[in-house]
Amino acid sequence: MILDFPHAFAADETERRVPDVAAANARLRGHEAPLEALLATLHERFAELLAEAADAALLERCTNALRLAYVRLALRHGRLGNDFHAYHNEGHILDICGSRIARLCDAQGLHALDLRSWCSLLLFGACHDLRQREATQNAAGVGANERASSEESQRILDVCGFSRADDADLYLASELTIAGSTFDARPQAGGYFYNAADLVQAGGALAGRLADTLDVQQPDWRADERVVRAQRLALIAADLDTANVAEPFDKFARSGENLCREREMLSGRSLAAGESALPVLAFLTDGQDRFFFELHHFQSDAGRATFEAGKQANAARLKALSIGVRARIALRGLPANGDEVIAAYRSTLADLVRTPQQELLGVHRG
Repeated sequence: MILDFPHAFAADETERRVPDVAAANARLRGHEAPLEALLATLHERFAELLAEAADAALLERCTNALRLAYVRLALRHGRLGNDFHAYHNEGHILDICGSRIARLCDAQGLHALDLRSWCSLLLFGACHDLRQREATQNAAGVGANERASSEESQRILDVCGFSRADDADLYLASELTIAGSTFDARPQAGGYFYNAADLVQAGGALAGRLADTLDVQQPDWRADERVVRAQRLALIAADLDTANVAEPFDKFARSGENLCREREMLSGRSLAAGESALPVLAFLTDGQDRFFFELHHFQSDAGRATFEAGKQANAARLKALSIGVRARIALRGLPANGDEVIAAYRSTLADLVRTPQQELLGVHRG
């Protein structure tokens, strides 16, 4: 591994219970339909790039790694386990490896990247959020969850038939893409979570500053084409990770609600408790506005070309959503709890989805 930080994240109980693809298949039985549909689509999409038997073997190993990561995340924080995270669950893998990579491929062209690069992005989508419960600590700008996920991703590549010698480029790309997805959320008393103030100060995804980190740690990195390629892929990967801003607006807004729910859960606050009212209101208004308009930027040319128009199409509605939630709250008085804020958020969203885009342009321009 190229980044200089402590490597101390051993296999946890989930990794020991699901050590390989066979164990993953056994755990998934009865719940495999969404994943199988994705894998079939991926094999069809990339068939044109399979020039020789080695390419087909590469894609098969890649999709096996995706399968193993999917099951582990579903067990840790998804619908197969008992520690559900509303945002960081196996559905996030389906989003990135499914619709977002499809949009990138359609916009840039299948041959914009070679098969190994596409596989690197798929491995990123599968593995970058594997661990979500590590004690908050950054090293070289990389968060603890990302470091743990990166180390586990290396072990997943090992058990899925990749070689640390022959596939060194894929291991390196996995390390840098996952590291670059670190979105700086500062430690808070009582747990690891985002709040509006952190979002403003954080500086966005580490991927945009990864070259600076490498300059300090590995001053000659630009002489190694594998590192250069991995750093460029990290920019694209970060864009795939945050491309929810370019989803159809109702889906983007629901992802904001899910992230809010997850943050409150991690902070130990019940949405039914009064203490959650103001944090939820701040996150679903100021927090989302600041993330969208101030903090978030697409990092790569490919990401901007693919997703920026979709983001801009959501800008007016996001402003209107925040204004509408504040107006509902102001009319009704201080909400009793976070659940009431989310109800106001959903009602406002339902109204906006029915509102023609042109009626909202004045809000955005204002």
